[in-house]
Amino acid sequence: MEREHNFLPERIRWKRKIFRIIFKSDTKLGKYFDILLLALILLSTLIVMMESVRIFDAKLHKLFVIIEIVITVFFTIEYVLRIMTIKNKKDYVFSFFGVIDFLAILPFYLSLFFPITKYFLIIRMLRMLRIFRILNLMDFMNDGYFIVTALKNSSRKIYIFLLFLMIFSVIVGSMMFMVEGHREGFESIPQSVYWAVVTVTTVGYGDVSPGTPLGKFLSVLLMLAGYSIIAVPTGIVTAEMRNKRQEIGKRCDRCGNGDIDDDSRFCKICGEKIV
Repeated sequence: MEREHNFLPERIRWKRKIFRIIFKSDTKLGKYFDILLLALILLSTLIVMMESVRIFDAKLHKLFVIIEIVITVFFTIEYVLRIMTIKNKKDYVFSFFGVIDFLAILPFYLSLFFPITKYFLIIRMLRMLRIFRILNLMDFMNDGYFIVTALKNSSRKIYIFLLFLMIFSVIVGSMMFMVEGHREGFESIPQSVYWAVVTVTTVGYGDVSPGTPLGKFLSVLLMLAGYSIIAVPTGIVTAEMRNKRQEIGKRCDRCGNGDIDDDSRFCKICGEKIV
């Protein structure tokens, strides 16, 4: 996943200026652009939410459509400029933020043919992650990359745990189907498995509950097991994060570069001072 620190501007002067405005936040124009971008993201999200409320949509539908068209045109121009002004275009297009920028405008154009897809515009909220760069909080993003890496490395253990949980839920659900004797909410094994999943995850909607003594006893065992089961994936990820932290030596706090010599004082990628 390419980071914005590694993006390079084109050599043409006007492209370099635009690149600095839309990719950086070290100038007044860059900061103003980022603030405008965040404001439009929030406004677009609010409009999508209000459109789902019939009262507001009936009164302000035309205004919502006009504002959404203006915002989408702005985002489209911005996306095109990002591609035009960057040298390593492929790195941006397939980067995390590049994909999010594309998905932020795609639902609007799809809604011209499939109106229901306009509500997918809510995905623009993911663009708010750029606030970490704007407020010089990239350390938080580095921590985010660290967590994602830990989740990826422990994925096999989590998959095995989820498989066990699925088997466990099916078995207990089938037992409850036999115990409850086709009572309401337990008319079939799939419905009983639904109850087992809701119970073992400690969600407990309360829409289905056993009525027999044996069914209630199984419910108590399942609820108690649910509390211990919750701790399993947490422990797996925590252990992986601890092991990963021990493996990491010198690392740039800004861009996460781990290729740093022992005598280096500055990061060779972004120039950040190494503490």
